[in-house]
Amino acid sequence: MSVNELYAKYTRVWIPDPDHVWRAAEIVRDYKEGEPVLHLTLEDETPLEYSVGPKSNSLPFLRNPDILVGENDLTALSYLHEPAVLHNLKVRFLEPNHIYTYCGIVLVAINPYEQLHIYGEEVIRAYSGQNMGDMDPHIFAVAEEAYKQMARDERNQSIIVSGESGAGKTVSAKYAMRFFATVGGSTSDTNVEEKVLASSPIMEAIGNAKTTRNDNSSRFGKYIQIGFNRQYRIIGANMRTYLLEKSRVVFQAEDERNYHIFYQLCASASLPEYKDLCLTSAEDFTFTSMGENIFIEGVNDAADLEKTREAFTLLGIKEGNQSSIFKVIASILHLGNIEICSQRDGESCHILKDDLHLKHFCTLLGVELKQMEHWLCHRKLITATETYVKNMSTKQAENARDALAKHIYARMFDWIVEHINKALHTSSKQHSFIGVLDIYGFETFEVNSFEQFCINYANEKLQQQFNSHVFKLEQEEYMKEQIPWTLIDFYDNQPCIDLIEARLGVLDLLDEECRVPKGTDENWAQKLYKQHSVSAHFQKPRMSNVSFIIVHFADKVEYQSEGFLEKNRDTVYGEQINILKASEFQLVADLFHDKDDVPPPKSSRVNVRPAKTTPKAPNKEHKKTVGHQFRSSLHLLMETLNATTPHYVRCIKPNDLKEPFMFDSRRAVQQLRACGVLETIRISAAGYPSRWTYPDFFNRYRVLLKKSEMTSPDKKLVCRNLLETLIKDHDMFQFGKTKIFFRAGQVAYLEKLRADRFRTACIKIQKTVRGWLQRLRYRKVRKMAVTLQRYGRGYLARRHAEFLRQTRAALLCQKQYRMVRDRRVYLRVRRAVVTIQAFTRGMFTRRIYQEFMLHHKAMLIQKVVRGWIQRRRFRRARDAAITIQCLFRRVQARRRLKQLKVEARSAERLKSLNSGMENKIVQLQRKMDDKSKELRTQNDQLLQVNNKLQKQLEQVKSQQGEAGGGAQLSSLQEELDRLRQELQEATAQRKRTEEEHRNEKTGLQLRVEELEKENALLKSEKEEMNHRILQQTKSSGEDSGTVSLMETSLQAELDAERQRYQNLLKQMTTVEQRYDNLKEELSMSKFQPGHRRNPSNQSSLESDSNYTSISTSEVGDTEDSIQLVEEMGLEKAAMDIGVFMKLQKRVRELEQERRRLQVNLDKMEELARSRASESRSSTSEQETADLAYNNLKRQELESENKKLKKDLNELRKSISERASENDPSNELQDSYNLLLSQLRSANEELEGRKEEVLILRTQIVSAAHIQESKQPIQQSSEAPEVSEDKEPVDSEEALKAYHGLCESKNSTLQDWCPLDEDGELGLAYLGLKQVARSLLAAASSFSSSSSTIPAVTSLYCGWLLPMTLLCVTRMLLEAQLQTQSRQHGDELEALHTQIELLRDDIEKKQEILSFTASLSPEARVEYSVQQEITRLTNDNLDLKELVEKLEKNERKLKKQLRIYMKKVQELEAEAQTSRSRPAMSRQVTVQRKEKDFEGMLEYYKEDEALLFRTLITDIRPNTVSATVPCLPAYILFMCIRHADYVNDDQKVESLLTSTINAIKKVLKKNNEDFEMTSFWLANTSRLLHCLKQYSGDEAFMTQNTGKQNEHCLKNFDLAEYRQVLSDLSIQIYQQLIKVAEGIIQPMIVSAMLESESIPSLAGVKTMGYRNRSSSMDVDSGGPPTYTLQALIRQLGQFHGTMRDHGLDPEIVGQVVRQLFHCVNAVTLNNLLLRKDVCSWSNGMQLRYNTSQMEEWLRANNLSQSKAAETLEPIIQAAQLLQVKKKTTQDAEAICSLCTALSTQQIVKILNLYTPLNEFEERVSVSFIRSIQTRPQQRHDPPQLLMDTKHMFPVLFPYTPSALSLETLHIPASLGLDFLTRV
Repeated sequence: MSVNELYAKYTRVWIPDPDHVWRAAEIVRDYKEGEPVLHLTLEDETPLEYSVGPKSNSLPFLRNPDILVGENDLTALSYLHEPAVLHNLKVRFLEPNHIYTYCGIVLVAINPYEQLHIYGEEVIRAYSGQNMGDMDPHIFAVAEEAYKQMARDERNQSIIVSGESGAGKTVSAKYAMRFFATVGGSTSDTNVEEKVLASSPIMEAIGNAKTTRNDNSSRFGKYIQIGFNRQYRIIGANMRTYLLEKSRVVFQAEDERNYHIFYQLCASASLPEYKDLCLTSAEDFTFTSMGENIFIEGVNDAADLEKTREAFTLLGIKEGNQSSIFKVIASILHLGNIEICSQRDGESCHILKDDLHLKHFCTLLGVELKQMEHWLCHRKLITATETYVKNMSTKQAENARDALAKHIYARMFDWIVEHINKALHTSSKQHSFIGVLDIYGFETFEVNSFEQFCINYANEKLQQQFNSHVFKLEQEEYMKEQIPWTLIDFYDNQPCIDLIEARLGVLDLLDEECRVPKGTDENWAQKLYKQHSVSAHFQKPRMSNVSFIIVHFADKVEYQSEGFLEKNRDTVYGEQINILKASEFQLVADLFHDKDDVPPPKSSRVNVRPAKTTPKAPNKEHKKTVGHQFRSSLHLLMETLNATTPHYVRCIKPNDLKEPFMFDSRRAVQQLRACGVLETIRISAAGYPSRWTYPDFFNRYRVLLKKSEMTSPDKKLVCRNLLETLIKDHDMFQFGKTKIFFRAGQVAYLEKLRADRFRTACIKIQKTVRGWLQRLRYRKVRKMAVTLQRYGRGYLARRHAEFLRQTRAALLCQKQYRMVRDRRVYLRVRRAVVTIQAFTRGMFTRRIYQEFMLHHKAMLIQKVVRGWIQRRRFRRARDAAITIQCLFRRVQARRRLKQLKVEARSAERLKSLNSGMENKIVQLQRKMDDKSKELRTQNDQLLQVNNKLQKQLEQVKSQQGEAGGGAQLSSLQEELDRLRQELQEATAQRKRTEEEHRNEKTGLQLRVEELEKENALLKSEKEEMNHRILQQTKSSGEDSGTVSLMETSLQAELDAERQRYQNLLKQMTTVEQRYDNLKEELSMSKFQPGHRRNPSNQSSLESDSNYTSISTSEVGDTEDSIQLVEEMGLEKAAMDIGVFMKLQKRVRELEQERRRLQVNLDKMEELARSRASESRSSTSEQETADLAYNNLKRQELESENKKLKKDLNELRKSISERASENDPSNELQDSYNLLLSQLRSANEELEGRKEEVLILRTQIVSAAHIQESKQPIQQSSEAPEVSEDKEPVDSEEALKAYHGLCESKNSTLQDWCPLDEDGELGLAYLGLKQVARSLLAAASSFSSSSSTIPAVTSLYCGWLLPMTLLCVTRMLLEAQLQTQSRQHGDELEALHTQIELLRDDIEKKQEILSFTASLSPEARVEYSVQQEITRLTNDNLDLKELVEKLEKNERKLKKQLRIYMKKVQELEAEAQTSRSRPAMSRQVTVQRKEKDFEGMLEYYKEDEALLFRTLITDIRPNTVSATVPCLPAYILFMCIRHADYVNDDQKVESLLTSTINAIKKVLKKNNEDFEMTSFWLANTSRLLHCLKQYSGDEAFMTQNTGKQNEHCLKNFDLAEYRQVLSDLSIQIYQQLIKVAEGIIQPMIVSAMLESESIPSLAGVKTMGYRNRSSSMDVDSGGPPTYTLQALIRQLGQFHGTMRDHGLDPEIVGQVVRQLFHCVNAVTLNNLLLRKDVCSWSNGMQLRYNTSQMEEWLRANNLSQSKAAETLEPIIQAAQLLQVKKKTTQDAEAICSLCTALSTQQIVKILNLYTPLNEFEERVSVSFIRSIQTRPQQRHDPPQLLMDTKHMFPVLFPYTPSALSLETLHIPASLGLDFLTRV
């Protein structure tokens, strides 16, 4: 495709981004080649102009289609580049939380920083045996691939796990080893796989530490070789370690820790066993406190130490050596705390004499204190002539101390690794091995030193090996497919490796500088600059002269040369080592002794000192530098890896914050570039990365073909023609033998063409369908329009005619109506006018009068008002004048006062005063005269006014007299007085009435209050009584619920006990198998040189022949048997039948204990009922009588009813047994039927009269209470009655009286006299009991002789029945008289209650009727039909339940009736025969005696071996297929019967023991033959049933015939052998299930998930490296494929085989149920681990397949076997794939639908759901989160997968045989002529 086609509009691309590395964008304008700008839009709708060009940026990478996003294999992507890889990993990690992804042959593992439940046993079993690529990516898939290739190619394998610190390398390696330990577990007792796993906690303790990037970082590399034998079982292991980080012992960076073992010891320092280590907290030691944080969140160091010690013990390291190891480790901590003090000169140093840590160090290591103290501060210099002792400075001494600590720890580490290898070593020959390499990944820090250099050097070597291997695999793939091979250019890092390890390389120069006496790091750096400055992989930093840069394959790394020489030398002074060699502890001395050291001969006693001191030659090992040792070990590792087939696991660290499921793209890209994943992608993209098989390609892209091209049978030719047509450039694809190879991007192009074709087809289909729909709609509308027009026109014509008729009628009506209307209007108007005139005239008159009155009143008002106004004005004016006058006068007076005061002081004043007095007197006299005149004038005026008023009064009186007269006035006055008097009387009467009303109201209020109080009291009492009744009911319900719960728990315990017992049998079978394997190995070792087993490890099967030698008395109790098992060991105890006899006895004891607990439950229930009855009390009379009645009824039912029923049942049973015998005459039968009917009627009468007796006894209790209270009873011959007006009887006293009467119920008749003088009540009660005694006596006499039947019948009919009826009738009458009043009240209450109920019912019905009436007619009919259907459905269900119960009871009764009739007929026939024909009876007796010896087979002792060889060892199921099923079992039992008949215990013992052992040998020999296993399961179970059927136990004889009962065993009780045979049957059943599952398990996945039961439904997606040649056995044509029909045929074959062999149907159902569980578990597990099958179409296929399985069950009548229920999880999973998954309602529907699936499984399936084309939508992350967060009331298991090995507990039901042994035919073809029929 051209650039213009690729970069068209709407194409999605990747562009670089500084924050997210790559960012998605979409082209918004077509790009033409040569344009400088590409117009894009980001995901957030931001426009962007992206510059392109040869100098600036190239065209961006293209994005893959959405259908390819989230692929399991990165090489399956169409576009292979860095952004596509990063995006695919990110989507898989964040959305479905998938941490594993394939990248070709590499498994990319991203650390989730969270514990995931994907590593259980079920996951291991699911991946075991599967091809790599068939399942989801997993570490187990890589391990299975390595294991499979080792077995298939006979070639050793390696798994290389690499990555950064904290990426999860150690965990991945641990899980890989766990897979090998589980799949390839050893068959011997060495438990090598457990030891291999036990080495992990030890190595983590001594080699792992906390870093800033990882809490459990491995600070060393290790390569573990797991050895396998020829059967590919683990036989041993070996471990090699690389480059332990010794510097961590003496230094840790901030927030880091030392090795875990130090903190584990410090955390356990307080324990007694660690007291001698003298340790304290880790904060107190220098070597453990440098990181300033000694704790790890979530880690318990003390608990980890216990795990480490357990691992040491499992690996065989003794307690003494463990203690020594801990001492050495503790001594290192004390060594770090030794304080070295400087001297004054600064050139020497010393240690304090009282240094406690030095003392502890020397004590723990067992060395001399003074010597160590001396040589820690001094060193020895040896020259050619002399030896010097030189002081060391403080810095030198501390360095020497740290070097010693590192050396001690390194030696301790190597010693532990060496002993682990010894424990894992085996003497057996190793056939092959799988190596697991857990090594550090590429590292780069701010400061990189010698350790990072070595790590990156190792990664360079591994990357070179990885590149070459990937290139080799690509070449092999092309050659196998015969693809033209073109050289692919891949990165070769050999120049970088040569720079490091070649001659005069970095390591050589470093070793050379180390050999120089005064070499320094600076000099070494200068040599590097000089030597390698021209190398392309070596650079010198600009700003430094002591560092250098090496260009690695992953990145440039700058190394600081400081410390390289010291770390490479790893110098330790020999004097200190010599002191340690002389330790008093052997382990410490051995740590530092060289392997080449030879101890001096002890025979020489003369010491010869040379004249001249000769310097000791240094150790050769010490000459080897660390770099040289690491290079040698790395070369050895590479040789090992090159000799194996490698498998790669690249661990990625998603973020540096250790947050779960958080993805940092920048950190991920760095690691992907460093670990070689992108290089794998580049190599794949350079060739043909996309590969399709021809069938898959045809199925996927056949939509691009024409119809004529699809008819060709040659699919390869069709695919070839199609590709040549679609892709013009033939270099873009190649045709292989089985696959088509595409270059990058071509699959995306084909997907685009396919999508376009689908889109075009969809448009065409839509066009056609829409046109058809529109035409259909038009025809329908046209037809409807014509119909509407026809009906409309007719309707209009009819309506017009009707209109004309109505118009004529309307005219007539209008004429009459208008005439009436107008007349009515005229009359109405006339009346209105008259009325209006009358009212108007009156109104005007009244208005005139009112105006006149208003004028008159207005004048009066005006007059009064005007006068009032004038008076008010006058008063105001007068007041104002007076006020003014007063004020003025006061002023004048004051002035005058002042003047008078002045004048008073003079004499003239007095004169003037006297002269003025005269004048004043004259004035006052004058003024008096004036006032007198005014008074007279006013009196005259007053008289005049009075006269005038008197005249006016007379005028008024005269006027009144003229109007009415004086008489009327007087009458009015009297009337007024009378009215006043009446008013006063009415007022008084009113007051009295109000007073009376007030008093009455007060009284009524008081009465109402009293009634309310009384009512409240009654309500409270009623509520209290109801509460008590509810409590009692609830307590009784709780008691019954408790009983049912306890019964359920007991049943569950029984099932669990059965399950444990069967698991124990399964373990015994495993132990027997292991024992047989050991015997075979022992027998083989006799003829082969090598190691032989010790005789003490052997065991025998001699105990198999001693079953009967262990009796019940010899078994002993269970504790002794358990102790015996512990002493003998599991293997010997498993082979000893005696121990299993004891266990079986324990099971029987548990069964007895269960029965005892059941009895206790019944007692507890009775006690609870009695307590509930005693606790009831009430104060009312009615409630007291009811409680007493209920208590009496309960106790009576518990005592008398049981006895009467028992007696009647015994009588009925004995009568039926005799009456059902075969009698030639029907007289006895008729008498029997008559008697039986009479007994039945009598029984019914007795049941009816019991209630009446209880009523009488209730009255007795009441009478007793009355007698105790000394109330006189006036009666002569009548029974006492309790009236309704008496006080209620106390319930407690009634109960006491009742108990007293119950104690004295056996007294004479006189005790009843105080109650009843005639004794009628007592006689009635005693008479009823007499009836039962008479019936019991008649039954006993009837059972003694059959001749008494007429007597019993006459006795019952003549006396018992009339007497009983008489007594009962009399008692009934008396009871009715005594309880009439009480019953009347009860009836009234009941009627009231019933009325209320009926009223409620009527109201409900009325509501329904009103609701129905409000509905439309259609809705009303529908509602009524729905109501009727509901009612009929409920009635139908009730009737069905009733019918089922009746049918069940009918079947049970019919079965019992047949048995009883048969027995009665036999007994009757025997009695008749013995009575009538004695001669014939003797003859019959003789014949029966002869038949007693039939059904037995006799053989001689010497023919016993021949019998077992013919009947068991050599027999084949097809030889007896035409005979009776289970023929060998019948023959063996007939032989056992004969041995029992002759009372030969040895023969019985030998026969049964040999039979069991022979069956075991046959099953062991044919352990993979389903037919043979089924055959012997049927025969073993039949032999067990025969031993039960003819054992003589009554429980097993209920269904036997008389002849079979005669054939029962006489002399021996074979119960213990029955248990042994039952155990053997369980073992055979388990073997049968194992064989059947082994046959169908390879078929399940192919048949249920992969086969197209519905053709052309499933889709195909690109597969990448899936099913590549290295994952399959191409020689055998690949894995076989099975269809669903093949699986169903296999199941049908199993079912037919079991049915033909006569296996019990119940066992067949259990086998089918177990197999269906296996089908369900395997299918669901594969569905949960395979993304390619989680689609809608596969869900449809799966649902169809499960329906076919269910149909098979129904066709074979296996619906009752509960097998269909086991398919429920996979059915719900199929439905989950098909349902809608978008909204919240969908989530709720899914949660309610998938009840058999756990939430974890639902989420997993939703995460795996993959659309097969772009038209489907993926399940959104928010929807999955809503499923996870939705609260669900379910108990989900923690594991994701189902347990495929789960086995339901098997139950062998007892199935007796109807076959008569004497009629059994033995075919001559069996060759059993030596057997004699007896």
